[in-house]
Amino acid sequence: MQINSSSSHSHLIARLSSPVLPPLSNGAPPPQSATPVPPGYHLAYFTPAFMENELGADGTDTSYNPDAPFTRRMWAGGEVLWPRGADGNPNLLRVGQQVQETTQVLSAESKIVKKTGEDMIVVGVEKEFANESGVSIIDRRNWVFRRAIPVPSISEPPSAPPSPSTSHIATPNPTSSVISTEGKTHTRTLVQTPVTLFRFSALTFNPHKIHYSLPWARDVEGHKDIVVHGPLNLISILDLWRDIRSQDVTDPSLVVPERISYRATSPLYAGDEYRVVLEEGEETKVQIIGPGGVVAMKAEIH
Repeated sequence: MQINSSSSHSHLIARLSSPVLPPLSNGAPPPQSATPVPPGYHLAYFTPAFMENELGADGTDTSYNPDAPFTRRMWAGGEVLWPRGADGNPNLLRVGQQVQETTQVLSAESKIVKKTGEDMIVVGVEKEFANESGVSIIDRRNWVFRRAIPVPSISEPPSAPPSPSTSHIATPNPTSSVISTEGKTHTRTLVQTPVTLFRFSALTFNPHKIHYSLPWARDVEGHKDIVVHGPLNLISILDLWRDIRSQDVTDPSLVVPERISYRATSPLYAGDEYRVVLEEGEETKVQIIGPGGVVAMKAEIH
């Protein structure tokens, strides 16, 4: 496929409000041809192609689903690599390039959660993205498939409306791009609104209902509100790392890590205020900390 220069790149930058990327407004020109695609933003270009009648009950693509009843998919984590060439530089994806995606299933393992005894299947998928200069990105994802939840009949009475403390109607501003720094620890505070989550779902062509349907998220899957996307948290981590590393360079678009590994540990919800906390060292460690100090995601950047 060809990376479009006029839509996804501009819209994702606008949604993320990144301080090191060009500001956007109505009527602003699209990124110029050959503009580097920031780390993680490939998620908005290489979207899955499927028809609505091919989706599961929860809205997810069923291409890699194990047999029933293991059809309830969750994005558990993974790693992304940006290989270096002989010159030591990354081979960046750029606006206007022709890029080929190759996808393969790496593994499928049955596991049991020690605390609950729940059985599940973990599927590892690798996506490789290559341009005319070779491989640019290797994206490995771990998907957890749990047993499907019975969907309530439409004849059943609806659940009680959410209380103000769990409703996502009233939420603060979507993001705060200010980085607070103490020594080698950097923190960015974020809040995602329902509009933000809807727009990110649209940009990544992600129809998983937990991210935009409150009745499904709350009444079927048992969440208190719609859920922040794991990939959105991954991009937020990469953005903070890049923004810190870009402060003393002439071209921030060329600041790209060699590798990030990450694992989702707890859900975040629309309206939650949470912190992305990055600690610099030989290996940069990052945690996303939600309400009550609960860690929602862990990551290491090399």
